[in-house]
Amino acid sequence: MALKQHLSQKLEQRLSPQQIQLMKLLQVPTMELDQRIKQEIEENPALEEGNDESEDDFDAQDDFEGEDEFGNDDVDFDISDYFDDDTPDYKTQVNNHSRDDEERVIPLSGEQSFQERMMDQLTLVDLDDTQFLIADVLIGNLDDSGYLNREVEAIVDDLAFSMNVMVTEEEVEAVLKVIQELDPAGVGARDLQECLILQINRKQDGDITKFTAKKILEDHFEEFTKKHYTQIQKKLEIEEEDLKEAIDEIIKLNPKPGGSMKEAAKNMQQIIPDFMVTEFEGKLELTINGRNAPELRLSKGYENMLRSYSEGAKTSKSDKEALQFVKQKLEGAKWFIDAIKQRQNTLLLTMTAIMEYQREFFLTGDETQLRPMILKDIADTVGLDISTISRVANSKYVQTNYGIFPLKYFFSESLSTDSGEEVSTREVKKILSDAIEGEEKRKPLTDEKLADLLNEKGYNIARRTIAKYREQLNIPVARLRKEL
Repeated sequence: MALKQHLSQKLEQRLSPQQIQLMKLLQVPTMELDQRIKQEIEENPALEEGNDESEDDFDAQDDFEGEDEFGNDDVDFDISDYFDDDTPDYKTQVNNHSRDDEERVIPLSGEQSFQERMMDQLTLVDLDDTQFLIADVLIGNLDDSGYLNREVEAIVDDLAFSMNVMVTEEEVEAVLKVIQELDPAGVGARDLQECLILQINRKQDGDITKFTAKKILEDHFEEFTKKHYTQIQKKLEIEEEDLKEAIDEIIKLNPKPGGSMKEAAKNMQQIIPDFMVTEFEGKLELTINGRNAPELRLSKGYENMLRSYSEGAKTSKSDKEALQFVKQKLEGAKWFIDAIKQRQNTLLLTMTAIMEYQREFFLTGDETQLRPMILKDIADTVGLDISTISRVANSKYVQTNYGIFPLKYFFSESLSTDSGEEVSTREVKKILSDAIEGEEKRKPLTDEKLADLLNEKGYNIARRTIAKYREQLNIPVARLRKEL
């Protein structure tokens, strides 16, 4: 078959570099935008912070080859001051990453880990070399909650095969008891029951309530987990009030002792709202965080440099490459400034539509006033694509008179009532949580009774849907909500 050449013309839709840059900027929150701008200023010397007071700003889209388009400005510029040879530095830089690649780095924590804090305590205990080695292996096998999830026999095998240390299970058990005496109380336990017993033992001071709590954990733990309080009361032959005090003492214990140290060492994340909605005399006012609207400008020095080069003879190869480099940097700076302005406009446009759509909520703060709203509703209102609205709603927060909310909070599915009215599922969840909060704790409402309660209020909802909403609200089943 002979090879043939032919011309063809077809229409394709491709994203320009500017569109890709705008999409990436849309989805970053305020704090990340700050870092992104600083990074761009470091990488592009033609971009500067501050107001551009000149009205005839430099337009990066102009044709830079014409000499008559620039004014006469005597600026002395010697290329030898910036380049050591005929090959510019930017020609020797290597970058094997695509422009679209996102740089992902692993943050390093300056805080001590849970295991490191345990080892610091271990140095204060009188142990011989073998015992210290056993303790090191045991602490290394503790999970984030502070539990030892491996069998002692497996620890013995590890020491024998990987470290050539021959020990017995009794020796490992003895060192484990030493670890269990370290802080926090309950660390080194092999299950929840042992963890709680270790903690209650430290609180034993002759108090009858704590003694009763210990007996419940040691002898009636299964009944306690299933909340069979009547059986426990009969077996221990105690009054209901005594049982209630003992259970209150158990509830104070920490089921994840290792997690408490982990939480203490973790830095708290600070939320910077991207928008602020305020209400004054029945009118809503929307403002955007000033960090989302930074003042950026093109470098005057680079503009003048480009004028100087364009007016020169450009006879040498280095002059032409330098002109192309300056032109490229100015174009990049102009694109970035335009992308930041488009980001600001898109954020304001989208948030304004959300504010108007959920106007009653922003005026009252009542969660039941939230209307059903999906991404398509806002996309149709503002005339943008659904993916653009999704990027705007991602990791963005709004400050209101009733607290700070993520934008995703205002999006919810709809549910039909008996009258045919469409209500937000968030409204149903609020009624559900209020009903559970006001229930009699001795006889909590089952999912079936909750479904009947909502049906009486006019919400067509099945029992399995109640169970789904309850799980989304992190509310346990009725049996586990039972209290004395």
